[in-house]
Amino acid sequence: MTGFFSGQYKVVRVYTGVTVNLESYFPVLLFILVGIGVGGGAMLAGRVLAPHRPDGQKLSPYECGFEAFEDARMQFDVRYYLVAILFILFDLEIAFLFPWAVAYREIGPVGFWAMMIFLGVLVVGFIYEWTRGALDWE
Repeated sequence: MTGFFSGQYKVVRVYTGVTVNLESYFPVLLFILVGIGVGGGAMLAGRVLAPHRPDGQKLSPYECGFEAFEDARMQFDVRYYLVAILFILFDLEIAFLFPWAVAYREIGPVGFWAMMIFLGVLVVGFIYEWTRGALDWE
């Protein structure tokens, strides 16, 4: 087989004695460089091509169509953060169901009962949070 740059692969010997084919990392490097180039190019194009006509109206504080009426540094209620964290927690746990559903036939009864235990713990946690009032928004 021929490599991308030349007719042979470039091999580097590491102190452990394992050979590493650096050419296999070229697609990753290329992907990173293309991503940086596309992102930087879009930002540069916006900076160069966009009109720059600031005025008092554009530079004024704006909040949902009317003037801002409170300080932007006001404290949020801790329930907001609690509900957000609980949503993320349950959302991530439910994400474990998709690989399980795809591999359902291959994992057999052991995988089925392991997921039932997982879902049982999830339901117990959900009931606990519901009874404690963590999901109530007053």
